[in-house]
Amino acid sequence: MNVPNRYHKTMQDKQTILVVDDEVKILDLVKAYLELEGFQVLCAKSGRHGLELFEHLQNTQHPVSLILLDLMLPDYSGEALCKKVRLESNIPIIMITAKVAEDNIIHGLTIGADDYVTKPFSPRQLMARVHAALRRSRGQKTGDPLLAYQDLIVDTEKRIVSRNGETVTLTRDEYHILTLLMSCKAKIFTRDEILEAIKGAAYEGFDRSVDTHIKKLRAKLEDDPKMPKYIITVYGMGYRLGEA
Repeated sequence: MNVPNRYHKTMQDKQTILVVDDEVKILDLVKAYLELEGFQVLCAKSGRHGLELFEHLQNTQHPVSLILLDLMLPDYSGEALCKKVRLESNIPIIMITAKVAEDNIIHGLTIGADDYVTKPFSPRQLMARVHAALRRSRGQKTGDPLLAYQDLIVDTEKRIVSRNGETVTLTRDEYHILTLLMSCKAKIFTRDEILEAIKGAAYEGFDRSVDTHIKKLRAKLEDDPKMPKYIITVYGMGYRLGEA
């Protein structure tokens, strides 16, 4: 079989993806597709094994770049693994779940997952979500880890937001919206761009949900949310960071 040039990568060039699922058929299927896309793949059939692999590679030259994680694992739950990884790393985590209820999905995103797919899933769609998550991750890692605007500072390595020296506690989505706006201060971001940044390109939601996040974010950051100085509405277009 002739393999496209983009698949000829050395071990040093390949990004490592960890797949954690107790269903062998899913592990084999996902591994095959990921390897065709040029990734190095590690598989774990249990949460504890997945955690061991992640921690083993965490401080090496080739750490895990992304985790595909089943939430329903027999020994150590996917939720527990997600929380543990989030204490140590900001790498993308995509949930693979049979729980299709909205509350289950929202809970998974709240504890630190970046995206989700529901079983049964399309392998092609999963690959698209993997690439999208890695693109967003690379964008967040470029440049100085400290983002600053007036008295507002975001430490993207430690995921700490502070205003005037005091820590501000944000949800996952609020954090991603703020870092997106602060990463390109001159840009006006549309609601669709903001929604893609926090939920993924394949997310099917309403753009007005962004307005709700912005409202809550302003309540935490602004002296007067009705007269914001950090997050400015550009009517008919979207949002941008306020002028200095």
